[in-house]
Amino acid sequence: MNTDAPPVTSSLGFDAKDKASKLRRRAEEKPVDARHGARILLVDNDAALCRLLSDRLGAANYEVESVSCARAALDACARSRPNLVITELRLEPMDGLGLLKELKSRWPELSVIILTAHGTIPEAVKATQCGAFGFLVKPVDRPELLGQVQRAIASTRQVQSEGAWRADIVSRSELMEDRLRQANRAASTDSPIILTGESGTGKELFARAIHAASARREKPFIAVTCRAATEEVLDAELFGRQKSGAGGAESGAFQLAQGGTLLLHEIGDLPMGLQLKLIDALRDDHESTGRNRARTDVRLICTASDDLAELIKSGKFREDLYYRINVLPIEVPPLGRRREDIPLLISHFLEQTTVESGLAKKYSPKAVELLVAADWPGNVRQLFELVRENVVHSEGEVMTEEIVQQSLGTDSTRIPSYEDARDEFSRGYLIRNLRSTKGNVTRAARLAKRNRSDFYKLLARYRILADDFKNPPHR
Repeated sequence: MNTDAPPVTSSLGFDAKDKASKLRRRAEEKPVDARHGARILLVDNDAALCRLLSDRLGAANYEVESVSCARAALDACARSRPNLVITELRLEPMDGLGLLKELKSRWPELSVIILTAHGTIPEAVKATQCGAFGFLVKPVDRPELLGQVQRAIASTRQVQSEGAWRADIVSRSELMEDRLRQANRAASTDSPIILTGESGTGKELFARAIHAASARREKPFIAVTCRAATEEVLDAELFGRQKSGAGGAESGAFQLAQGGTLLLHEIGDLPMGLQLKLIDALRDDHESTGRNRARTDVRLICTASDDLAELIKSGKFREDLYYRINVLPIEVPPLGRRREDIPLLISHFLEQTTVESGLAKKYSPKAVELLVAADWPGNVRQLFELVRENVVHSEGEVMTEEIVQQSLGTDSTRIPSYEDARDEFSRGYLIRNLRSTKGNVTRAARLAKRNRSDFYKLLARYRILADDFKNPPHR
């Protein structure tokens, strides 16, 4: 990894204070056993039982968080990625079995223990058949609790390391999960990847996740920005330069990234002369002229906020370079298309700013609603900066709707209308429904509690084709 790169936050790749980066590095370097550092989520609406179990598990050096319902449990899992979930079987509106199935669909490696009374043991057995690690009968025996928890966490950690590549990405949206599946498949190859999308969506984070999921994960990850640098400086940064005197040569990014991954930010800004040199660097050995030859074993990932096809038309980008780097394209969606992630991102950023500033604050429910509804032209980066600004400048512990409105400004175009927000939700719902039924309209209509004819009308209204979900293409 490029040690000269600026400190980054754990989820975005955006600048943060040195204190947060140092704390994170210290946490990553600290060895943990089956208990120390293990996170457990308790899900039960019995506050007294949660306190009892929290005390027992806390005394055994586990980190414990408790919530009272399935929805809060899913949010907590997306935010903090626990090593184990212990859930009551009888919950409302989603019961423990439904929560188990949802957790396993999102995080197959996560261990889940079911809490049950004597009368529901048959149901708990059914839950274990659906993937639960085991079950505990109330009143919970302390040795049985600690023994089963230790075994479950050991089991989780054995398989969870395989999913650590995307652990810093905070999301629960199906759209982001689709992109992460594409990224994971792409990581298994050495082909060039181009990450497209608006500025501020977190494309560097995706690039780092791909590197972490690849066979090159132990080798360097080098990032170079093609924007805001002179051609001479960028040439030296990419391909190195000869030093006068006895200093010899200075290595460029291609040499430094040998065996690893090279990330080129905003490839559309690369000067035309360097585009030619990059093409030569990407050629196979039998193609290369040998001139300016820099590449031997580097995996290339590029990002682009601009439309490269339009740059080709205007003569600012070479078409032959485009075809070399556009082998595995992945679009990183803007925040406006994954609004269900905004509450999770807010919680995550509040935790980060607490580490940075020592100020523990939270938003009021109305303030969160306003943030979810707002327009985000700067995407996740803009949300991160707004949360940090609110924490620093607000006086009370609770940040109100008025504070958020002041930060967003009074421009009404930044807040979508009710109709626009409703349409966006409806379209996302239909897409998730069709994806879960693999394009089967009859089943999808039944899940939506609509007749088939009405469901087709909804698809037509939002310009969604069911066939797009029947045989998804392999990337």
